[in-house]
Amino acid sequence: MQSQNRTPLAVAALSFELNLNGGQPPKEFRLFPAGRFRAADGSGRPALPAAGWLMNAASAQRLIAAAQARQNDYVLDYEHATLTAAKAGQKAPAAGWFKALEWREGDGLYVIAPRFTAPAAQHIAALEYRYVSPVFAWDRQTGEVLAFYHAALTNDPGLDGLTDFSALSAHPDFSHPLQKEPIMKILLAALGLSETATEAEALAALSAKTAQIVALQAQKPDPAKYIDIESFSSVQAELAALKTTQRTAEVAALMAEGQADGRILPQIETWARELGEKDIASLKTFLAGAPRVAALQGTQTGGQSFAGAGGDVAALSAEQKQVAEAMGLSAEQFKKALQEV
Repeated sequence: MQSQNRTPLAVAALSFELNLNGGQPPKEFRLFPAGRFRAADGSGRPALPAAGWLMNAASAQRLIAAAQARQNDYVLDYEHATLTAAKAGQKAPAAGWFKALEWREGDGLYVIAPRFTAPAAQHIAALEYRYVSPVFAWDRQTGEVLAFYHAALTNDPGLDGLTDFSALSAHPDFSHPLQKEPIMKILLAALGLSETATEAEALAALSAKTAQIVALQAQKPDPAKYIDIESFSSVQAELAALKTTQRTAEVAALMAEGQADGRILPQIETWARELGEKDIASLKTFLAGAPRVAALQGTQTGGQSFAGAGGDVAALSAEQKQVAEAMGLSAEQFKKALQEV
């Protein structure tokens, strides 16, 4: 997808003169000059930023780190054939290979120990090729060089007389590197477009997708299918309150029933009520297994059944023993509790 001024990243090709080393290809050459630089071939590049491109120590260190992280060498080809060969269906033979970069403050970024092919070495020695043109990306806002891709031997200088810096070579046909980034592929795929989509096609698809989202947001939900969260929360609160009220009433009824037939003695009323409020099923289970104490029903026989002539408590019946055991009370404790009822 071709980019205009919508992204801070852009790409250019730059040319530098190769200085012969005793009639042999150079053992090092400069890729970028230090400081600000721009085209002097009448193109006015770069349009952004107006101050021009910038190579500084920070940019250099970024490029050096990227080179060190690579496993493969950078290619040096002829006339940027790497950029155009695939499109033209032609070969792109290498003129050399290199990887080591070195920053020289106040001078620029250099390629160290390049390895030229035999034909390229002959071309350079015969002055048939005099310049090296790197392809790089820069920030449209600051002009700072962000990335380096490869370089080429070229004879297309556009600037003369600045040490070994000789020209900026325009290559309008190479693709923008952002097209190769995974995020761009993902975005294009999300829009239903191929990787070869133009910027106009992408913008049109994005506008259509945005309009679709806005339209969906403007639609009111079908009340037969959805309920708003406020109403749903209100209903939940009312149901919870109703369940609490019903449970309280059911616990009260069970307590009254258990107290009436002696299954719930005064000493365990608090425990039984708390049990029912926490787990009414457990209270029902307890009542189902607890024995009914006849002596505690009705008027409790006025207390006459539990004391002899001397006022002592009679022995516990079988049912009373079961209740005492269920309550964890001794016989004497249970007799005392009966006397207090």
